[in-house]
Amino acid sequence: MADAIKLCCTTCGQMNRIAAERLQAGPKCGACGEPLVGGRVLELDALTHDKAVRGDGLPLLVDYWAPWCGPCRMMAPEFAKAAKALSPAVRLAKLNTEDQPEIAARARIQGIPALILYRNGRELARLAGARPARDIEAFTREALRAG
Repeated sequence: MADAIKLCCTTCGQMNRIAAERLQAGPKCGACGEPLVGGRVLELDALTHDKAVRGDGLPLLVDYWAPWCGPCRMMAPEFAKAAKALSPAVRLAKLNTEDQPEIAARARIQGIPALILYRNGRELARLAGARPARDIEAFTREALRAG
């Protein structure tokens, strides 16, 4: 498959190989049928976080948050708007730091909400605090240009 991109299904953890030209068509997981891209915010757990960060062929912007955090809840609809605007070039996902404290510790999360942009298994940039969609989009585009 020429110009294939690997994407982790955040529902079942299966790695999928997708032709780059099919990203606009809304590819689905070969194992469970869930959409792999499409402008929605993906939910991560420990397994899918690590697989997606290390293995995804697209940049991945992760929002580290917790349900008790007011700014996190306030930013959620803005993060969803940014997911639609940045798709299919970037996937956006959330990780609940209360449910996954070991991942938050490994990612050196000091405060939430915290956004970390990953590409090819490495951290490109991070941004702290609740932001409107336009700031999330600008941060992501600038970091991808610089990185």
